Amino acid sequence: MLRLPDSWVWDFWIVDDGAQYHAFFLFASRALHDPEARHDRASIGHAVSDDLINWTRVADALVRSDGPAWDDLATWTGSVVRDDDGTWCMFYTGAALTPAGNVQRIGLATSPDLITWTKRPGPLAAPDPRWYELLDGTWTDEAFRDPWVFRDPDGNGWHMLITARANHGELRERGVIGHATSEDLRSWTVRPPLTEPRHGFAQFEVPQYVEVDGQGVLIVNCGRPELAEWRRALHPEGGAIWAVPADGPLGPYDFDRAQPLADRELYVGKVVAVRSTDRHVLLAFRNLDAHGRFVGEIIDPRPVGLREGRLVLLDDQPAVSVA
Repeated sequence: MLRLPDSWVWDFWIVDDGAQYHAFFLFASRALHDPEARHDRASIGHAVSDDLINWTRVADALVRSDGPAWDDLATWTGSVVRDDDGTWCMFYTGAALTPAGNVQRIGLATSPDLITWTKRPGPLAAPDPRWYELLDGTWTDEAFRDPWVFRDPDGNGWHMLITARANHGELRERGVIGHATSEDLRSWTVRPPLTEPRHGFAQFEVPQYVEVDGQGVLIVNCGRPELAEWRRALHPEGGAIWAVPADGPLGPYDFDRAQPLADRELYVGKVVAVRSTDRHVLLAFRNLDAHGRFVGEIIDPRPVGLREGRLVLLDDQPAVSVA
């Protein structure tokens, strides 16, 4: 478990460098007292592990920039890939507070060793109003965050999946998978979303594509308050981490078969491939306790697999050893 005595921990992403697992995570001091205040004070921390259970905290990765800047409020969720020259590239969300409210953009920091990070001039990507909702009072913020970057399956550059909202549709139906492309990881072109605003989600937070036992799965996160009424009725048991069958990382995604992967006390699920095995595990942060209070810590890994074509927790199986 990754728990800090002095800070809440929530959104995170995992990097396997072949020797250790690295967790990059959002954190903010518990001295704020109000957990909701954490979002405007978030920095990106870093811990390493041999087994995804026992974590050692190392130097923090990123903090907000001095203002005025596009990321002068907080640094939020991202992902890390390795360029062909060996440089590690962290794509992260920068949040800024404007007179109209919170706006989000996507930027880049690089590192030779996953320890020391240098921000590059940014932002690299922002919502294109031809397709994406801007901050106009329709929603609480200008959503353009949580970049998940991966190499094109055919080797033609790179893709980025983005938490975004369409500029049309019902309020709790506007969540879409935003999309951007790049040839070199430095210059990005924002594309139309990969989904339509009609699937019953106000947002698809922290998207991730993974293949488990040959089945493609899109992992997204959306809490019950951000679901359309008809989607809530379909899933009265709740849940906030969603598994969506997918034909590939760029879709199509079968939202008719979207199912909660874990109970609503967990959020931001990450499916991690266990090195040197064919097994996968789920990590997530503990969102709420039995009394509805925010917890803010990352759980130990739980095995996942396919059953009847669905990605499910395999809680009837022993935990996967990843050491």
